[in-house]
Amino acid sequence: MPNPQIPQPPLTTTRAAALHRLLVVALLGFASGLPLALSGQAMQAWLTVEGLDLATIGFLSLVGLPYTFKFLWAPLMDRFELPLAGRRRGWLVLTQLALAGVLMLMAATSPKDSIGAFAALAMLLAFLSASQDVVVDAYRTELTPPAERGMSASLVVMGYRLAMVLSGGVTLIWTDAQQGGGWSWPEVYQLMAGLMLGAAVLSLLLLPRLAKVPPSAVSRNPAWVELRGFVAVALTVAFGVWFSNQFLSMAAQALLGGWLQGTGLAAPLQKRWIDLATLLLGVAFTLPLVAKAARLARFDTLINGLNNYFSTKGAAAFLLLIVLYKLGDAFAASLLTPFLLKSMAYSAAEVGVINKVVGLWLTIGGALLGGAVMLKLGLWRSLMLFGVLQMVSNLGFWWLAVGGQGQLGGVTLPPFDWGFVKLTAPTPVDGGLLAVVAFENISGGMGNAAFVAFMMSLCNQRFTATQYALISAFSAIGRVWVGPLAGVLVETIGWPTFFIISTVVAVPALVMLWWMRAGVQALDVLPPGEAATDD
Repeated sequence: MPNPQIPQPPLTTTRAAALHRLLVVALLGFASGLPLALSGQAMQAWLTVEGLDLATIGFLSLVGLPYTFKFLWAPLMDRFELPLAGRRRGWLVLTQLALAGVLMLMAATSPKDSIGAFAALAMLLAFLSASQDVVVDAYRTELTPPAERGMSASLVVMGYRLAMVLSGGVTLIWTDAQQGGGWSWPEVYQLMAGLMLGAAVLSLLLLPRLAKVPPSAVSRNPAWVELRGFVAVALTVAFGVWFSNQFLSMAAQALLGGWLQGTGLAAPLQKRWIDLATLLLGVAFTLPLVAKAARLARFDTLINGLNNYFSTKGAAAFLLLIVLYKLGDAFAASLLTPFLLKSMAYSAAEVGVINKVVGLWLTIGGALLGGAVMLKLGLWRSLMLFGVLQMVSNLGFWWLAVGGQGQLGGVTLPPFDWGFVKLTAPTPVDGGLLAVVAFENISGGMGNAAFVAFMMSLCNQRFTATQYALISAFSAIGRVWVGPLAGVLVETIGWPTFFIISTVVAVPALVMLWWMRAGVQALDVLPPGEAATDD
């Protein structure tokens, strides 16, 4: 029996209402995907052009850390509604306006001359982007009825990837001085700021309102107690960062310093390994303190949301599966832009056209195909099939790294001008790159569609923001945490071995998925929110 305090999916079942919901989901997917590449692959391309070394670029992927900790502040978005705009919409408008402002500041900051300030802005961008994701995921999960879940997952991946076609692909063509538009990276970031401003306007005017939820359904605490709880958690995190820098770095040096000196690695690489060990020790030290602080400060929105999720049978195993399922993909993609630009020596325009534009369109096709296949195969079989395809696709990059360019010939794209993007000169396209990217993006798109539907099925709608933030934070662990390790690994073992490792680390997820078959199949018949028990 549905809990009356849980917001139910809209009762309007007309085709027009369904189309409106699905259009909104696609638009929100676009808004969610746009800033991700701007603190990820597009930023990597900017840093590569500026001449930063590979290990530094890899370590700067840590600016994405907010994606893995967003469940700490997501409870505020469950507990509080901003005035005028209504549930979820107010937070969306606020985060999108803030994203526009930070992108403008990044456009005015040189990464070469002010790397510290640039990294801080990139971290703030990732924090705001993760916050927007919290609201988008919660809004979409509450808006979408169970029957539309598969198509909703496909469309959000489509919108998300379209945004990445623009911010992570077309931008590379714009910034290619010889074959593209010759834009500067600051000009690109200024344009992206304008698009986020437009997204804020659409969020205010176009999104349907959600049912109100009384604060008591989430927490019986007064508002000031919840805010006190959040402040306590934030201060605990700050203390953990300080303690890590002051003391755990020395512990990491003591643990690894002697061994690393005996390996013959260059001093900068040894330092990167020490930094990575410090980071892992810091997380292991800080998270238990955060949990204790939340309990002492009675941060009930966080505590109740997490308790509700973990009261579900197999909850911890589901989180581990979520981490593992995309780990192989995360390894392969973590430094893909520097690999193609620097190691393989493809031009920026060629990478932009094939890996970003053509490749991401294929991802969209894969997502839509994945949604259709899910209707026939169900959730578990789709996750298994798409997981195998994702794993095999990583071997394509190993093949490129070993054989180099020209293994399958190539074609030359003629100049074109479509208004928003152009090539000013004929651009050679490597056939091997095209084949590898096609297979990788189609399989990745199919896997993403099933993965999003899987995550939606695990949420209780009283705590959608908190629980989806927790689940998606675990899904981001590979993408964020692999970056520092990847940069060091590549410079230590080389690209071919690195891509073999990226294939091997995908195997445990498939083994675990087979073991959890019954639990995943059960999610196919439970509507969102009823996978978790009500307390």
